[in-house]
Amino acid sequence: MKEDILNTKNDIKSRFQALLHFLNEGVWEKGTEIGMGLLAAVAGESVLLLGPPGVAKSMVARRIKSAFCDAQSFEYLMSRFSTPDEIFGPVSINRLKSADIYERNTAGFMPSSDIVFLDEIWKAGPAILNTLLTIINEKTFRNGREEMRVPLKLLIGASNELPAEGEGLEALWDRFLVRLVSGCVKNEDNFYKILKESPISADESKADIPADMAISQNEYLQWQKQISAVDIDIEVLKAITYIRQHTKRLVLSDDAAEGATRIHSLYISDRRWKHIVHLLRASAFVHGRTSVTVADILPLVHCLWNEPEELPYLRPIVVQSVFAEYSEKISKLSADMSLELRRLRALRALQQIKEENYHRDDNKQLFDNFYYRIDKYGIGNTYIFFVDYKHLQGYSRDVSPVEAIVYADPQNPKRNLITLMADAAGLLSNGVQAVRVKLYRDDNNIYINGVQYPIGTLPRGQYQTLMNTSSATQSETDYEAMVEALAANVRQTAQALISDNMFVSHDDKLEVERQTKSMNHEIAILRMNLSKVLYE
Repeated sequence: MKEDILNTKNDIKSRFQALLHFLNEGVWEKGTEIGMGLLAAVAGESVLLLGPPGVAKSMVARRIKSAFCDAQSFEYLMSRFSTPDEIFGPVSINRLKSADIYERNTAGFMPSSDIVFLDEIWKAGPAILNTLLTIINEKTFRNGREEMRVPLKLLIGASNELPAEGEGLEALWDRFLVRLVSGCVKNEDNFYKILKESPISADESKADIPADMAISQNEYLQWQKQISAVDIDIEVLKAITYIRQHTKRLVLSDDAAEGATRIHSLYISDRRWKHIVHLLRASAFVHGRTSVTVADILPLVHCLWNEPEELPYLRPIVVQSVFAEYSEKISKLSADMSLELRRLRALRALQQIKEENYHRDDNKQLFDNFYYRIDKYGIGNTYIFFVDYKHLQGYSRDVSPVEAIVYADPQNPKRNLITLMADAAGLLSNGVQAVRVKLYRDDNNIYINGVQYPIGTLPRGQYQTLMNTSSATQSETDYEAMVEALAANVRQTAQALISDNMFVSHDDKLEVERQTKSMNHEIAILRMNLSKVLYE
């Protein structure tokens, strides 16, 4: 099956790009609606357009219908007075009389149509909505005693409001996989072009697709098998896990009170996730890929929200899901380089102590080669880097204390460390919880916020044994190569997200650029820390 996909790789992407070009010709600022509608049609999923009247929602359906050869379409404006006969076809009187079978004449109505547009869908009655649920779910329609297979490729529902709560519409709402907010034209130049155009009829609103470009029924059926065979990269599965975890608690701002926030839990069913992955497979297929990659993931932001106010909070999460692995690597590299820098400083300090013949602290007990223990402070599990202690000033009214922080050791949470503020910027920027203190020293004690605490000493007659520093004053890890590889990965991933998916919206691109800029800033800080490791 993968060979079949590869056989179409050379033309499937360019063909869909050409289709989108024709479908968007003469239509202003409806690229996301048309693109996601065409993708949903290829995947056999449904779309909900939420927006006020007069924003070309019905034109989107007519345009997409033009992409399919000999496709039948059906449009209807729903109301609370709409009857099943108007949607699914009138009852056949002849069949009722001759065979006593309640059967509908479906020709020209929804059950015989490929592309369906139902405006003001939530105003329809339960009899219509329940039947729609079966059609969307199973692509079947019960007509009399028979279950007929419907040719439905795409159902577009439109409304200017969300389904009312408590009226049993949740199941049908969940079946609309792609949800798009469709509004008025924002760009003034585009708006002027609309004003200058002559009014067009429903037929003229259809796209002029070349005959050899339109999708045939045989192609469509063959593509369904190929789409199902598309694989999924492990990076995509990890991104989905990230999204699932971070959508359980959305932190939304509350307009009612400035600066106030509220926690919002977003429920996405397992069934919905399965359909989302099928849509991603369709995206990979039309891009000529044999596997779903992170380049396919951005459009799923249109599949996650239940209320429009959630969308600005969901888009950053979707982009972060792709960059999360790199963020973790940046944090780890930053922590590793901080430890490496401290290790190198300690080794160089040891060399200096030996060269200067420094013996003031010979009676202090070293732990892990580099730390002194502060007795009687807290529960006796707090340590200070011996070089930091060596450079502390003695108490004097003329000398200011040294500022430092106390924090849990990331490598050993059972102990606390004291680090001078001059070295604490990297720790604090990584979110380490710390308490600020002020330090002095004397020959055997440290003063924390003016309170004296003894430094752990060796038994009388014993002295420090300093580790050998002859061959360990340079880093053995190639941090430079690691940082540059990480920078290249971020750059390539950002490029893939923006350029390797024809369904990515303008807002998606802006969010990718924003987060890429943030990642590059963090990498720039890594490079600064790297220079300290290499040259300090």
